Amino acid sequence: MTGILTARPVPARSKAFDLLLAGALCVTFGFLSLAQAHLGGILAFGMLVPLVWRRTHPELVFFTVTAAGVLQWLAGVQLMPGNVGLLVGLYAMSVYGVPRLSRIALGIGGLGVLMATSRYYSNSDWKQQVTMMVALGAVVFATWAFGERRRTRGLYVAQLEERATQAERDRDREAKLAVSNERTRIAREIHDVVAHGLSIMIVQADGGLYAADQSPEAAKKALATIGDTGRASLTEMRKMLGLLKQDEQHELDPNQPRPQPGVSSLPELVDNVRAAGLNVDYEVTGVTRDLPALLGLTAYRIVQEGLTNTLKHAGPGAHASVSLDFGREMLTVVVTDDGRGGGVAPSSDPGHGLVGMRQRASISGGTVSAGPKAGGGYEVIAKLPYQLSEGTQ
Repeated sequence: MTGILTARPVPARSKAFDLLLAGALCVTFGFLSLAQAHLGGILAFGMLVPLVWRRTHPELVFFTVTAAGVLQWLAGVQLMPGNVGLLVGLYAMSVYGVPRLSRIALGIGGLGVLMATSRYYSNSDWKQQVTMMVALGAVVFATWAFGERRRTRGLYVAQLEERATQAERDRDREAKLAVSNERTRIAREIHDVVAHGLSIMIVQADGGLYAADQSPEAAKKALATIGDTGRASLTEMRKMLGLLKQDEQHELDPNQPRPQPGVSSLPELVDNVRAAGLNVDYEVTGVTRDLPALLGLTAYRIVQEGLTNTLKHAGPGAHASVSLDFGREMLTVVVTDDGRGGGVAPSSDPGHGLVGMRQRASISGGTVSAGPKAGGGYEVIAKLPYQLSEGTQ
């Protein structure tokens, strides 16, 4: 009972519409009823006024309107235009009311049809009585059924919206988790890169110290190597720290740091993918050069992820190609296939692999674009500058 008395939350626009609807019904049907009879007109008018609250209190409105109709029947007053409020109240009950009470309201409506037929068409022959009973019953049931259909549709739309909202929340959470995991993996790899640079600096420092007296030129060369290696490692470290501002403490691999792959490891990667059954072409253009460890690792991981996606999504008989172009200012990495992968990864959900590739490229100051090719297949293009820009250090 408490739930019935409690008003439903209704938007202001809906309240204004209900007020206008009730006012229009009172002006048209209500005043016509008042003009025909004193008591009957008042009762008919009383069936229309409560419709202002048909959304907020549908049960109370229906039973109030029904009570007015019962009084009208007991008083022997003829049906009037204001009796349309009974149908509007039944409709509101079926749309906004409690489902169990809505079915009870339908039964009350059917009982009202029998009462109206027995009172207002008692002087007619049985054929006319049956005809009126069927007609009134059809109107009552159609009104209730239309409201039930609208209720069901509203519930269905609400469920779809809730599912879409939940799916969006899950997608955002998974994307954040993927970025977090990718950052953790990159942090460990950067640890190995920096550790490798420090090892070189220590070796060069020891060698320079040993050769300081015997060969000053060798000592100078060692010091220059130390400076270059230190600056490169520091730049890479600043880049990483700028993206990995997290409170969590990530445990480093306690095992011996393993050498990180680079561009020189790509032929072996391509051979492994070929052994897995994928036909891959590998091409290098331009003048090859030694790349910073982080940049070489980024290029390797992008190619690795691109070929992995091809294996997963391109389908049987697909052909892939990997090309590296050593330009004047940047390395361009292109991974393409002619399979059906373009239809597997929709743009609304790029997947965790693409998130990882873009994250890696951004650390090196580069960019990654990926998407279906015109004519079929999928293409990944990464542009990785050799020098880190000042704004990204």
